[in-house]
Amino acid sequence: MTNWTRRGFIAATGATAACSAAGITKPIAQIDRDIDVARADMFRNIPGTQQLAEKAAGVLIIPGITEVGFFLGGSYGEGGLMIGDAKVGYFSFSAASIGPQIGAQRFSHALFFMTQETLAGFRSTDGWQLGVDTEFVYQDGSASFGVSTNTINLPVYALVYGQEGAIIGATLQGAKYSRINR
Repeated sequence: MTNWTRRGFIAATGATAACSAAGITKPIAQIDRDIDVARADMFRNIPGTQQLAEKAAGVLIIPGITEVGFFLGGSYGEGGLMIGDAKVGYFSFSAASIGPQIGAQRFSHALFFMTQETLAGFRSTDGWQLGVDTEFVYQDGSASFGVSTNTINLPVYALVYGQEGAIIGATLQGAKYSRINR
């Protein structure tokens, strides 16, 4: 990476941190309500997600991630880890991006941890990032979102759904999940 690119990532990460400092963070009770609404929406609107969640060791739901970009971009959202129906921890999602982009959007994000090992790794590490063993699937309005519960073979599945707004462009992005301690 060139120095300029590193500075761009630092600036975008700073913008993401500013979102947190500006009051975008929420009380735990509000995060709980948002998770419940986003989870019900996911189960109701995306066939197969309830069955996938039942097979998963745990599901991280980050409802209402806000992403904004104008060459430099940033995303931030807060949610929680669920094992079964119990919320067992709270996490923030932050991402920085650089590249030709413009726009703003909001979306929800769910990670399905399919093995106890990947769930334990996520829970024991602050600053967890998605790895190469993750399958990304997007809701596209069709009857399926791309994962069959009969063919699950990866340790983590990531689902992006409920998009509102648009970001246009091509970017290089880094994302991080961090534990919330309030």
